[in-house]
Amino acid sequence: MHKRLAKTPPLGWNSWDCFGAAVTEAQLKENADYMAKYLKPYGWEYIVCDIQWYEPNARDNDYNNFTELNMDKYGRLVPAENRFPSAADGRGFKPIADYCHRLGLKFGIHIMRGIPRQAVHQSLPIKNSEYTARQAAHHFSVCSWNTDMYGMKNCQAAQDYYNSVFELYASWGVDFIKCDDICVTEFRKWDNPYSADYEIEMIRRAIDNCGRDMVLSLSPGPADIKNARHLAKNANMWRMTGDFWDNWDKLYDMFDKCCLWQDKVKAGNFPDCDMLPLGRLSKNGICHGDRNRMTQFTKPEQITLMSLWGIFRSPLMMGGNMPENDEWTLSLLTNEEYMKMHRTSYGAHQHSRREKSGKGEIIWVSNGRGCKYAALFNTRDDDHNVGLELGEILMPDTEYTVYDIWNKKIVGSFKNKFTANIKSHGAGLYKIY
Repeated sequence: MHKRLAKTPPLGWNSWDCFGAAVTEAQLKENADYMAKYLKPYGWEYIVCDIQWYEPNARDNDYNNFTELNMDKYGRLVPAENRFPSAADGRGFKPIADYCHRLGLKFGIHIMRGIPRQAVHQSLPIKNSEYTARQAAHHFSVCSWNTDMYGMKNCQAAQDYYNSVFELYASWGVDFIKCDDICVTEFRKWDNPYSADYEIEMIRRAIDNCGRDMVLSLSPGPADIKNARHLAKNANMWRMTGDFWDNWDKLYDMFDKCCLWQDKVKAGNFPDCDMLPLGRLSKNGICHGDRNRMTQFTKPEQITLMSLWGIFRSPLMMGGNMPENDEWTLSLLTNEEYMKMHRTSYGAHQHSRREKSGKGEIIWVSNGRGCKYAALFNTRDDDHNVGLELGEILMPDTEYTVYDIWNKKIVGSFKNKFTANIKSHGAGLYKIY
């Protein structure tokens, strides 16, 4: 079952932020090579190919409506060979998955919920089933932003189809599934995937029966906290927001989302803050900023991003093109004490929030092995001192050592209060013992 997987938050790279819908085999392998060389010693392991890998004409962040997709005779999407040459002759993603596995990594793919419209219109047979694609499809349950798929009816034909595609993914050696258009909660009559929560359950059953362990990630958000139990029962991670990009407003909004979900983080189940839009972004097309840019976050904002994702224990999925990382970006991903906190801490929660009109300070704390962790955030537009009363989280009138995780040094010993000067929109992350 899925709960034996993802005992700690998954760590990986996803192709969307830098390559949009048009990533290629060469680009996947280049990022796999980089991860194996520089990040694998710190626990990073997943290489995830995002959306439209089955579309020969994908070119940027936009989607080609009602375009031709690559399918097999059972209506199962297969990689576009002009972008993934090793997929020829029915090999699918197995050669790329094998490549990742030889590097000591794992391989994942993005999928849309449902069944391809092409398969439905052609009434293709479902493998190992008496039913056809037309009998599985819910013609009114469609995605509002991508035209590739119909959603599913709650029926055996739909379960048979999901069983057939996960059998295929297992044969390729897939380790991670990011399923899209299945986690949002805006209640529109037919455009509300979570009103058809049985699709999540069908995917869960198909994975459990395919013979291969796969981490299941659901997107996009915002997931509804009312669905937390159902999400935890069926998935390993789920998005708390819509797509996250490199601007302060989206980062600031994540404080509310993390506070809302802070009690739902546990082994096997991780509310997901979304990808890390760091380093080189938007190489194919323009999305929330200039094309082919470095992240728009300032360095202090990048520290805030990493500190919040880390202490909250969100999954970490690097979004930038890793071979173009500068030393700063690489340093954010390879901080040993940070990675230890992300892997082993527990009980993270918002300790205090003192703001006026969205400007002020926020403090998060969590428990470690023989220590406490504290993240001090400054949401003001200027540098400011942020103080933490140590007696509120530890024994009062006791001296403790404070270690600065990002600067990799002991700040000093403190008895009752620790204060740090934090840059505008920045953070300090500390181990206290």
